[in-house]
Order: sequence, then C-alpha cells, then structure tokens
Amino acid sequence: MTPAPRHVACVMDGNGRWAESRSLPRTAGHRAAETTVIDVIEAARGAGVEWLSLYAFSTENWSRPSNEVDYLMRLVRSVVRKHAALLHARGIRCRFLGVADPRIPAPLARDFADLMTLTRTNRRMTLTVAFDHGGRGDIVEAARSLIRSGVSADAVDESHFAAHLPFPDTPDVDLVIRTSGEQRISNFMLWQVAYAEWTFPSVLWPDFRAPHFLECLHTYQQRKRRFGGVPPHANGESRT
Repeated sequence: MTPAPRHVACVMDGNGRWAESRSLPRTAGHRAAETTVIDVIEAARGAGVEWLSLYAFSTENWSRPSNEVDYLMRLVRSVVRKHAALLHARGIRCRFLGVADPRIPAPLARDFADLMTLTRTNRRMTLTVAFDHGGRGDIVEAARSLIRSGVSADAVDESHFAAHLPFPDTPDVDLVIRTSGEQRISNFMLWQVAYAEWTFPSVLWPDFRAPHFLECLHTYQQRKRRFGGVPPHANGESRT
C-alpha cells in the first residue's frame, strides 16, 4: 500500500452550482464553503497530512462579475480573522500563494501578512492558500528571478529552477482533490503537481466533508506510484 500523502492539494470547485441548485445567489455557495474548509483542515491535520494547499482564488477569477469578486474579498477577510486564533492553536503554519494583484484590498493583504507572521514558527501542518494564484505566472516569475540572479543557461536544472519558485521549500504535491466532478488542472501549482495523483469526487465543495476527504486519501493509498517507471515483473523479473 502506498504511504499516506505528505502534500494534499484541493481545487475547491462547485460553490456556484451548489447555490444555483438551491435557487440561491452564487455568493451563498461561497459562504457555505467556509464550513468545508475548516472541516478539511481538521481532517488533514488528524490524518497526518503535513502540507495542505487550497485553491481559493485564481488569477483568472478576476474576470468574474465585480459584485461576486467584491463579496469574495470580504468573505475571505472575515474567514481569516475569524479562524486565525484556531489555526495558530492547532500548530498550523499559514501561507498565501499569489497575493500580487493591486486589486486585492489593502486590509485583506494586511490580514494575510499578519496571519503568516502569527503562525510562522508552527510546524504541525503547513496550510497554503492559493489566492490570486496562477501556475503559469509562478513559472514565469521563477524564470525572471533566474535571469536576474545571473545563473548561466547551462547551469539551470530542475533544482535551480524550483529554488526560484514561491515558497521553494514546498514539496511536490502527492494528491490533488478536485470536487464537483470537473477534471481540469485550471492553472493550479503547475510545477508542483507534475507527478501528483488526482481524484475527482462528484460532490460539490460545500457538501464535501471529512469522510469524503479520508476516502480520497484511501483511494490514493490503493494506487501504485511509479513516476514513469515500470514494476519489476514487467521486465521479466521476479515478483518477489
């Protein structure tokens, strides 16, 4: 059996459809997602997951209606302020991946920075919230950083490149969970998910709970991760 994943990432999909199926405004789905976020954080911590990454807002999400974007900014600030003490008490180190667009309200950016400062020495689990994040953008910025640092083209390898990504100590993602049944990468942590396993539970994110999360971990553990290789018996070698 494959060991439990060290790094799990979640694409939190389905909030709008959850609301629309109940004849509610899309914002109601985002509000309902708060309970799921806390439940998944607690489930991951209890299961021994060391790194949990949540895709909260992409660089492409700025194209959504302005009233929805404004609501999301207010909601995220409320959630951060409401749960900061709990996250710190649980020994969770919090990080925010992205947060570069000037359209992010200054009070929200300060709350992000304050939470990172508050929890920076915690090591029970690292929670990375991808907010204003785009995987392609991270790769472009890493390339720019390499060029500025004066590294010669012949000296660039994967380890050099990865060292210039945001939070370079972040390990590769082992498992990505994308709720709602959609099967897309959506520009999420493109470098880090290169060899991740994926699961696509059909449940919408606001209905996703700890048992669903643990079921995804169990599914992951049933898989054989070969990283491009083949099992020994495929080459005519003994199975023992």
